[in-house]
Amino acid sequence: MSDTIVTSKISEFGRLLRRWRQIHGYSQLDLAMTADSSARHISFIETGRSKPSREMVLRLCEVMELPLRERNKLLNAAGYSPAYKETALDQTGLDPVRKVLDIMLANQEPYPATVMNRSFDILMVNHAAAKIMNAIGVPMGGMDGPPNALKLTLHPNGFKPLVKDWEKAAQHMIQRAHRQLRGKEEDDPLAQVLREVLSYPDIPGEWHFDDPTQDAPPVLPIEFDMNGMVLSFITTIASFGTPQDITAEEIMIESMFPANELTEQVVKSMADQ
Repeated sequence: MSDTIVTSKISEFGRLLRRWRQIHGYSQLDLAMTADSSARHISFIETGRSKPSREMVLRLCEVMELPLRERNKLLNAAGYSPAYKETALDQTGLDPVRKVLDIMLANQEPYPATVMNRSFDILMVNHAAAKIMNAIGVPMGGMDGPPNALKLTLHPNGFKPLVKDWEKAAQHMIQRAHRQLRGKEEDDPLAQVLREVLSYPDIPGEWHFDDPTQDAPPVLPIEFDMNGMVLSFITTIASFGTPQDITAEEIMIESMFPANELTEQVVKSMADQ
């Protein structure tokens, strides 16, 4: 009975390893040389003829630079316990992370900043972002959970009526989601969000695929039409450099900066109110 369980786990590990290897464009020999192993050993662990050690699994994950969540999946598939925790942002273990986020949000004032997870759920906002979200009628939290930036951008009752050149902005968000999904399984939470937003009305069929030839310009201003005034922002995305927790790794801090003088004046006047 135990042999059957091990074989099943190794088979799943082999499937995942082969999938990630092919996504990164590695042959078995390429991966073996980079991981200081042999093509024969890589072949054996992919087919289930050999069981990789825990150290080998982690080394292969490191070589392919897999996200921490995916490293845990490979470890589990090979029959080992996870190496990385996933701590809720409001738990004590992430106190240092929250402190850094609080500092970043405060330092971004009077300009908006938000903290999101990789599924684009909005977890934290600074005062400037809260004022803008209140002004356009976006509630923070509730029975349905936190607001989701991807859903808000794509839904016909979300940002769509407020965003100038909505199609460019929306397509850029979709492409960001596709890039973050590269290699992930269909049950990934972000994949589920992406399927939902692509089912919204008036979403072009070609947006169902990530087309690198259609990338947005290097900097795409996001423009909101608020009461006849067009507010234009340039955004930056920051993340933690050395995460050892899945939640910390998947956090995105999006900061918005005025793209013109009018926007700067309006944002600063809102901060004084």
